[in-house]
Amino acid sequence: MSISRRTFLATSGLALASVSQVSGRSAFAAVPEAPSQASPLMQPPLFPKSGPDYQPVVTLNGWTLPWRMNGEWKEFHIVAEPVVREMAPGMKAHLWGYNGQSPGPTIEAVEGDKVRIFVTNRLPEHTTIHWHGQLVPCGMDGVGGLTQPQIKPGQTFVYEFQLRKSGTFMYHPHADEMVQMAMGMMGFFVVHPKDPKLHRVDRDFVFLLNAFDIEPGSYVPKINTMLEFNLWCWNSRVFPGIDHLVVAKGDRVRIRFGNLTMTNHPIHMHGYDFEVTCTDGGWTRPESRWPEVTVDCAVGQMRAFEFDAIYEGDWAIHCHKSHHTMNAMGHDVKTYIGVDQRDVRKKISRLVSGGYMPMGSAGMAEMGEMEMAAPDNTLPMMTGFGQFGPVEMGGMFSVVKVREGLARHDYKDPGWYRHPEGTVAYELRGESPPVTEAPRPSSGKAMEFKAVKPKRHGTH
Repeated sequence: MSISRRTFLATSGLALASVSQVSGRSAFAAVPEAPSQASPLMQPPLFPKSGPDYQPVVTLNGWTLPWRMNGEWKEFHIVAEPVVREMAPGMKAHLWGYNGQSPGPTIEAVEGDKVRIFVTNRLPEHTTIHWHGQLVPCGMDGVGGLTQPQIKPGQTFVYEFQLRKSGTFMYHPHADEMVQMAMGMMGFFVVHPKDPKLHRVDRDFVFLLNAFDIEPGSYVPKINTMLEFNLWCWNSRVFPGIDHLVVAKGDRVRIRFGNLTMTNHPIHMHGYDFEVTCTDGGWTRPESRWPEVTVDCAVGQMRAFEFDAIYEGDWAIHCHKSHHTMNAMGHDVKTYIGVDQRDVRKKISRLVSGGYMPMGSAGMAEMGEMEMAAPDNTLPMMTGFGQFGPVEMGGMFSVVKVREGLARHDYKDPGWYRHPEGTVAYELRGESPPVTEAPRPSSGKAMEFKAVKPKRHGTH
């Protein structure tokens, strides 16, 4: 049976780059295997087997892309392709990503490394990759039409550059950008210092901030949405599907994140203060740092902060925009706080089989408690439970779990924190303390204020 070259490339899982699509240095080199990952769970860190030592990062609900050495070049293979991503148990989205996932796998390397990155396009349209924050030759910058030809479907292009600085970076398309990033195409890129002792930490977590507008019951994002997103994600996951950040007491911890949504995100962590130690522009100087508990990350920015894990507990970490810690929020939902809906319930219950339950008269917390039925492939607005009941969160929310006695590379969920006796807020039993009313203003005429036209500067 004869097999055409196109059929061979499509079925073999190994693409070959033509001379016109690669630099002369690697024109006839075999392309390394492109590994794929389907599991939405955090994968173990990938420790270096050769070269300088470093503490590898851990990607929330993600993984690190393996590489091979080919002479002096560290080679990676990225495949742009349609993917199915579980956003949380009970919902999957049909996205575009890399190597089986959205976001794509994290790339890790070391300052000074020469990297050769093969990019195969299995999308229905052309694409490129831009190496956000990296100092690269202009022709390797990945802006379609400006610095390179577009990578058409079925083609493989090669990017080659030397890593000139360590730090926190990302990659994403610069081709049909609105569509491709709205569909989930992005990934993390970490460059470790050449000196293994420089900026060393014990645990290093990474994730990207992204957002989607997926209508209840559907699977594909609406790509033309500018602001009214309903799923605010870390690594295309929402609470309660976002991995917990498991930390041993006494560890020096770094948390890195980048923002590829359409708005800023004030990321807040409970229980600690921290210092911003790195941006996509480089490491911050020690004398420029100050203690914070919230760091704002604008669109296209990356931030990394560090802290010493000295306080045990289950500490929330989340975006402080309250709408960003909810799932599938309908922007047209009416506010019924204070509205008596009993008569409405009786009337509608006579028309709807199974009865009708009005909600919202006393707030929205009951939605988190009941987790009412929703269309298929739709998450509740507020969901997830802790040891004391519903957490009433969604979207950009997770938990930093600090525990004593964890092994150095143990990232397994240790369960909920066992609070020492007498350290949990409790209900007051028995007679309530007297309530003192606030002093009332003295009776009499209401105070009057008169508007006075201000004098101009220099007049009397």
